[in-house]
Formats: sequence, C-alpha cells, structure tokens
Amino acid sequence: MNAVGENFGWIEIVVFAGIALGFGLWQLRSINREIAKDKAAAEARKQEADKNV
Repeated sequence: MNAVGENFGWIEIVVFAGIALGFGLWQLRSINREIAKDKAAAEARKQEADKNV
C-alpha cells in the first residue's frame, strides 16, 4: 500500500493530463471541421455569384 500511496501524485497527473489533452484534441478537431464547412460554403457562394454575373 505504501508504494501505491507514493505514486498517487503521478497517477493523478497522468489521468488529468490525458483528460486535458483529449479535450484539447477534440476542440481542435471540432474547429477544423467548422473551418472546412465555412470554406465550402464560401466556395459555393462564390460559384453562385459567378453564375449570376
């Protein structure tokens, strides 16, 4: 029990770092998807405007 008790700090660091890293990667992926959707919508608007000219 004493050996495990000495490692609780490292276990906590690893667990919460994993959670924080996972959340950050999820946000990055979500933002990249939104940027891709915005680029596609802008391209569609540009093509529609070019057709009307």
